[in-house]
Amino acid sequence: MPLLPWTSLVAVVALAVGALAGAPVLTAPPEAEARPAGPAAKVLVISVDSLSSRALRRLGREGAPHLHRLLDRGAGTLNARTVREMTLTLPNHTSMVTGRRVDRRHGGHGVYWNDDRTRPRTVHEAAGRRVPSVFSVVDSRRRDPGLFVSKSKLALFKRSWPEDVDRLAIVENNGELVRRVRADLVEHRRALTFLHLSLPDVVGHRHGFLSRRHLDAISTTDRRIGRLLTTIRGDRRLRERLTVIVTADHGGIGGGHGDPTLLHNYRIPFLVWGAGVAKGADLYELNPDYRDPGRRRTGYAARRQPIRNGDVANLVTDLLGLPALRGSHLNADQRLDVS
Repeated sequence: MPLLPWTSLVAVVALAVGALAGAPVLTAPPEAEARPAGPAAKVLVISVDSLSSRALRRLGREGAPHLHRLLDRGAGTLNARTVREMTLTLPNHTSMVTGRRVDRRHGGHGVYWNDDRTRPRTVHEAAGRRVPSVFSVVDSRRRDPGLFVSKSKLALFKRSWPEDVDRLAIVENNGELVRRVRADLVEHRRALTFLHLSLPDVVGHRHGFLSRRHLDAISTTDRRIGRLLTTIRGDRRLRERLTVIVTADHGGIGGGHGDPTLLHNYRIPFLVWGAGVAKGADLYELNPDYRDPGRRRTGYAARRQPIRNGDVANLVTDLLGLPALRGSHLNADQRLDVS
């Protein structure tokens, strides 16, 4: 049904004000009823710490066969973006689970730090308001989200949503962590499993990002992802009903990844494979509402946004037939299409 003239005028004014303020043009939709679930009954999100698109290109299909297979057989892009404000682990992961930008002045989550501090104790304290997460939306349907991480600072999410994260596992050894996730996928009927793998970032900080050792760490991580895919293919329930999303919190080059204006820090992959996902599709070709940014960093005021790691939260809710997160900015209209 077309908008009435006065509502159109209000919408235009709101867009103009938002652009001038530097806030995202897209605003969160009103809370909606849950829709019938699509083909995905389960989602596995894998965040590979410091997986840059340049690293994947350097490794090629020989050095990272499983990640390239996801790109070839699913829907993906190697030109996604981090959040604009920061290319650090904790701020970007908080955006992944809340669908919000960082800057609290524009409704962001306010997590500017990147360590184990416990003040502010929760995301809500950092934002100055109650912030829903993908865990709270999924668990509102009693679907028991699991959080498996290899850095203790990500325990912030369990502190922030203690009743909504059904299981938290913090294991620095990435091989052991993947083993636990493989067992959990088979044994439990969680709708959402969130896995964070830290090895590339740890090696990058020690030996340099995009160094030979850093690339080797990504190859090792690729093999571990391959073991997860083997588990999925070997279980009929997982094979038919699970969707895998792979992205990163940032890239990196040389001695670090802290400068958010460097292409090698903010350009990352975004890969989706599994139940109901288009095969061999470019995400920008599937989504004309998004714009491939080329080499640009791109702010939030642009009408057509790049695909960002923070789109994960509302892609998960969409795949599971659940409403978008209240107050979110990134993929808040759940328009990111993977089928």
